Amino acid sequence: MSQTTESEATETKGRFQLPPAFRYPAYRAYWLGTLASVSGFQMLNFGQFWLVFELTESPLYLGYVGAANAISAITLNLFGGVYADKLDKRRLIIITQLITAALIFLLAFLTVTGVVAVWHILAIAFATGAVNAFDQPARQALYPHLIERSAMVSAVALNSAIWQGTRIFAPAVAGVIIASLGTSSTFFIAGAGFAIMSMVIFWLHVPYIETSTGNALKNMVDGLKFIKGDSVFWFLIGMTFFNSFFGMAYISMMPAITVDVLNLGADSQGTLMSIGGIGAFSMTMVLGSKTNFRHKGLLIIGGGAMFGLSVAGFAITAHYFSSFPIAAGFMIVMGMSSSIYMISIMSSLQLLVPDHMRGRVMGFYGMTWSIMPLSATQAGAVASFTSVPFAIAIGGFLVAAFALGPALVNKKVRNIGTLLMQAERALETRSQTENRNQPAHASGDD
Repeated sequence: MSQTTESEATETKGRFQLPPAFRYPAYRAYWLGTLASVSGFQMLNFGQFWLVFELTESPLYLGYVGAANAISAITLNLFGGVYADKLDKRRLIIITQLITAALIFLLAFLTVTGVVAVWHILAIAFATGAVNAFDQPARQALYPHLIERSAMVSAVALNSAIWQGTRIFAPAVAGVIIASLGTSSTFFIAGAGFAIMSMVIFWLHVPYIETSTGNALKNMVDGLKFIKGDSVFWFLIGMTFFNSFFGMAYISMMPAITVDVLNLGADSQGTLMSIGGIGAFSMTMVLGSKTNFRHKGLLIIGGGAMFGLSVAGFAITAHYFSSFPIAAGFMIVMGMSSSIYMISIMSSLQLLVPDHMRGRVMGFYGMTWSIMPLSATQAGAVASFTSVPFAIAIGGFLVAAFALGPALVNKKVRNIGTLLMQAERALETRSQTENRNQPAHASGDD
């Protein structure tokens, strides 16, 4: 962190105190750009699915859109992580955001001219997933350099708040735009969000970030060895995988739960999902004001176990009681607990992973998230032999088991909070030493 950036963060405190990460002007700009980009992403998803259903009236093709996006992302995430470490992260983000904007504008043009076909949508979904595989690791590796490490929990929570908040509001906005102005207008606005992010990053001053050298394939192998060599890293990333592949399966199964089990309509499904989103959003705002503490490992373990058990409880009680209020109560707990441990996992990775390895680790982390669309496949397979509630409950119990299992046998996992505090103190000491011994200089250039 440059001396200039650090001094900017020490602003006068009034009655209202900003979340720690918001005290850094560079991060505030990055956050606003991310808000525009993620809003565009959510509107793109809504518009794509709506347009496909308009063209085909087939639920099967809705799955094809998700699969097209996921396959390219899963395939390329590791490479994206490698190049996030090898290339200038700032320039890489500018390029990926502009390419994504161009792809969305192309979809908007095809739609407004009336020549759009299903294969256009699938091809663009595949292409945007591929570009995102390079974009996300670079973004995850960039923003820790805009803040002091003591503000990492806050920064991760504020980033998560964007995803949770836009998940609630962006689809509603997109629906209004489609109804009043047409589907193409949604795509034009979505593309503008990515263009705004590219401009924010272009004007953003970023401290010098060391890049890796050497063969890309070797760099990827080194990244995998780094993760495998530390039980904390494979536990944190393993938790994310279990969450994506097993825990989040309930999302794809919600229509069946709502209609066939709870005996409700599509409007009730939307309400339940919004309730879960509100629970998640509320917890991100709480965590946005927090820093690291000694028992953070227990927070990850407890949050993961609570999420898994609440998913199982949601499915089981829905099966036996068919009660909307009970289902809503579990959805709130699911949203809050998922935010607790996923934000804690992300902030832990950001703090513990060294700068030269962060892109590769975040690329692997991103791959575990990209696998989420495939959760519907495993849940559907289990449901075909049992029932939908049973399939969801099994996924929840597996998440809880993975959260608790390593914690029982590995003291290092239980003591993640202590490791974080030690790493934070070491980085602060190094930063203070560098600031005393080196003159201030302008950070970043075009």
